[in-house]
Amino acid sequence: MANEEDDPVVQEIDVYLAKSLAEKLYLFQYPVRPASMTYDDIPHLSAKIKPKQQKVELEMAIDTLNPNYCRSKGEQIALNVDGACADETSTYSSKLMDKQTFCSSQTTSNTSRYAAALYRQGELHLTPLHGILQLRPSFSYLDKADAKHREREAANEAGDSSQDEAEEDVKQITVRFSRPESEQARQRRVQSYEFLQKKHAEEPWVHLHYYGLRDSRSEHERQYLLCQGSSGVENTELVKSPSEYLMMLMPPSQEEEEDKPVAPSNVLSMAQLRTLPLADQIKILMKNVKVMPFANLMSLLGPSIDSMAVLRGIQKVAMLVQGNWVVKSDILYPKDSSSPHSGVPAEVLCRGRDFVMWKFTQSRWVVRKEVATVTKLCAEDVKDFLEHMAVVRINKGWEFILPYDGEFIKKHPDVVQRQHMLWTGIQAKLEKVYNLVKEAMPKKPDGQSGSAGLVSGDQRVQVAKRQAQQNHVLLERELQRRKEQLRASTVLPGVRIKEEPMSEEGEEEEERAAEEDEEPMDTSPSAGLHSRLANGLPGGRPAGGDSFNGHPPPGCAGTPVARELRAFVEATFQRQFVLTLSELKRLFNLHLASLPPGHTLFSGISDRMLQDTVLAAGCKQILVPFPPQTAASPDEQKVFALWESGDMSDQHRQVLLEIFSKNYRVRRNMIQSRLTQECGEDLSKQEVDKVLKDCCVSYGGMWYLKGTVQS
Repeated sequence: MANEEDDPVVQEIDVYLAKSLAEKLYLFQYPVRPASMTYDDIPHLSAKIKPKQQKVELEMAIDTLNPNYCRSKGEQIALNVDGACADETSTYSSKLMDKQTFCSSQTTSNTSRYAAALYRQGELHLTPLHGILQLRPSFSYLDKADAKHREREAANEAGDSSQDEAEEDVKQITVRFSRPESEQARQRRVQSYEFLQKKHAEEPWVHLHYYGLRDSRSEHERQYLLCQGSSGVENTELVKSPSEYLMMLMPPSQEEEEDKPVAPSNVLSMAQLRTLPLADQIKILMKNVKVMPFANLMSLLGPSIDSMAVLRGIQKVAMLVQGNWVVKSDILYPKDSSSPHSGVPAEVLCRGRDFVMWKFTQSRWVVRKEVATVTKLCAEDVKDFLEHMAVVRINKGWEFILPYDGEFIKKHPDVVQRQHMLWTGIQAKLEKVYNLVKEAMPKKPDGQSGSAGLVSGDQRVQVAKRQAQQNHVLLERELQRRKEQLRASTVLPGVRIKEEPMSEEGEEEEERAAEEDEEPMDTSPSAGLHSRLANGLPGGRPAGGDSFNGHPPPGCAGTPVARELRAFVEATFQRQFVLTLSELKRLFNLHLASLPPGHTLFSGISDRMLQDTVLAAGCKQILVPFPPQTAASPDEQKVFALWESGDMSDQHRQVLLEIFSKNYRVRRNMIQSRLTQECGEDLSKQEVDKVLKDCCVSYGGMWYLKGTVQS
């Protein structure tokens, strides 16, 4: 308070905001001149401007009569620039350097905090500046003098050369045709320095007229610096709260934020990176590093970051390969982009890179020619894929760039299982797109081993024997456990439950054990995937919801697992009315991958329990008569359809499904006539199209149930 009393308010001044010249007012900063000389005293010969670039050139006369002016030097400069002969194109027509050119450069890109102020009659009028330009002397005449000098030297050399040659030597010309430019290459070219310089040079000059300080036109234009509206209509921006008014006077600098790149590069420090949200930090790091162990990622993010939050974030932008995280393909190749080498769309690139990533989940080594043969992509694209995650070894191929991270695999089994489900879905998609033969696909994921090696047939047989014995012991324990549960459960009088000696899976294991002495077995970890793996659950692990005697175990229908599975099945068949068992398992694996760790469905769901749940949810199995030469697997030949959904199309759908229970493929006219016969003559084309769209696909002029057509 004492300071305020010592500094009283002397005068209050009204502030007005003038906008008449807000988009046209520039501030020119000239070189330092003697105080006795003003720029109004110097004749302005010409002025021109490029508005888009905010570039100005001024020509001012030089006082050649000034005693400080060196006339001999001025004549020498004019002679060097224009030569001995003066014409209309000469820079100095008087054969004397009598003018000076000034070129502008921007002092700042942000002029929002600067204004021109005019104080008149107790009022302060502010006009925002559109640009601030510094005018500096241009020495382009020196470049012109150098060009004249080179021309004279070239003429002298040409005069000394032989003049007797009647014609020049014949030179071979090579003609090349440029391939079509991709969109990404065009964007790089447009953003290049050379292209921008060319665009700047193409902008035409706009000639200006200079009016002196005491000219009547200058006085007229100066009036626009005053606020024109006396009622204060133009000053609504100044009617602000004190804090907003202070923010307008001193806005925060945004130059740093505008220049900051969106991805980490040499100009983005780790301190700047850590100011971003955690999801953006993970995405930016993985997009630039491409392959990283989880421990390294945690060290980059900092010790205060929760590892579970990082685990949730990394699974959105990366896939697990040999215990390490590799950035997803759609992050590197976003939608609507294309290859800079071949121009193929991003969807094809993502599919090819997913194939390379999947190959590395099966083996430490990948052969480039094999990838190019399968994906049908150019060598440059395939090389880019491999360089993202592998290093080349002479006479061996491409090896995955990081060692197998067994510590992460042991520490996070739930994450590993979810990633396995995702890879199972990707593998099924790749098999369908690239027509891969399952028997020819790699079966030994040697990521756990240090190097690839060959295993003899005897060794494979011995390993198979040991594995069969272990599986047999586990199956006996499971059978004993089920018998004890059965004895402990309450049995209704008069009902006899048949006990089978062993499950179908156990019988298959016994048959394998009996035949192992006659034929070598493939004992790789991925062998027997469909027999020993039930939706990602190892065969040695008991499936809590497996069926017994064709029915779910007692009390299974009311368990949380059964309710969750029933909800998934009902929701899936409401969206897709017809599904094969193979497609249903793929969708279920994707559903598992989207669930949080520790969910009840991770307790283990067998194929039998999945089928029983489908039938209990109001679906029926359609016994489609597949042709004898079909390439469909047993899971692809099991077709399930929603029989009653509660809508008006149930009757039409049931008729259609009965048709396909007797025919593998049907023509549309047969479906039309059968629906008309069963449902009446008033059946519209829209209703037929709807039921066909819900249940069928068209291929080669014929209609098939979804999932049954083999291209």
